Amino acid sequence: MFFFTVLPAVIFFVAIVHIWLYWGVIQWGVIKGSYFFVWAVECSASESVVAVCSPFIGQGESAIMINTLLPYVTRSELHVIMTAGFATISGSVLASYISLGLNPQALVSSCIMSIPCSLAMSKIRVPETERSLTHGKVMSKDELDRNTKHYSNVIEAFADGASLGIQIALTILTNCLSIIALVALINSLLTYFGKFWQIDQLSLTMIIGYIMYPVAWLVGTPKDDLLHVARLIAIKITQNEYVGYTTLTTMEPYMSMSRRTKLIATYCLCGFANFGSVGTTVGVLKTLAPEKSKYISSMVMSALVTGCTATLVSAAIAAMVINDLDGFETTSLNVST
Repeated sequence: MFFFTVLPAVIFFVAIVHIWLYWGVIQWGVIKGSYFFVWAVECSASESVVAVCSPFIGQGESAIMINTLLPYVTRSELHVIMTAGFATISGSVLASYISLGLNPQALVSSCIMSIPCSLAMSKIRVPETERSLTHGKVMSKDELDRNTKHYSNVIEAFADGASLGIQIALTILTNCLSIIALVALINSLLTYFGKFWQIDQLSLTMIIGYIMYPVAWLVGTPKDDLLHVARLIAIKITQNEYVGYTTLTTMEPYMSMSRRTKLIATYCLCGFANFGSVGTTVGVLKTLAPEKSKYISSMVMSALVTGCTATLVSAAIAAMVINDLDGFETTSLNVST
């Protein structure tokens, strides 16, 4: 049912995005967003383009927009490029998550919030010590068009987008199947050996879930649901965000959590920071910039942790301004402090 209910939305959205690329809508939005982030965060053109593109056209596709610049990016810029992909989800899967019954405003706002957050967190992790070729600049429409495939008409753009959508959908399907099976194998082994240690239901999700327990508290989760949200974050990291969202919307005790907790969990899971995405990121970037292979492999796990942290920071900010949804008293927070 996943293939027939979720993946068609992915295929259709990718096709629509290609029409927007043909009309120049994506390029216009990227340029406007880049102006703001170059001014606000003082980042380079290559960083701003990838950060703005990631929520719209995907984790790997966003790097294609600057494929001519990738061989010349600095280590800090490369870390930002990977972090931006991990910190948010793409528009190609947004429709499928909304179809699960999740709050669309939460998903969209999380994607937008993660853009500046990923830039800031990545610069804290890997500060810029080199001189970038595009520091303080904004890429023009002509420069973006040179990195975008040209079509003779809108029908060709739509058809090419549909073909790419099928590839993305099959990649999502195979990644989900492979990662879920791998995690199930590890969990089975841990559960088997856990019986000898008298630990019931020992699993990778349980281990990471307890590690994420204080993180769930830090983002503002109500105390009764701390362990549940921590386990959802663990599911997202070990498997992927789709499995986490499916667990949130279809399984107990997650379905019985308060509306506020569900909304916070929606923000926490809204990112591609999982082990499966590491392979996607490394594969795409090594193909586009083989001379940066050494740096990509050495920094990808750092980018994974930084991207996950950026998503959680966005969730914490959202939790501070979420109104009371269940009639209980909430503590007023002094945001300026």
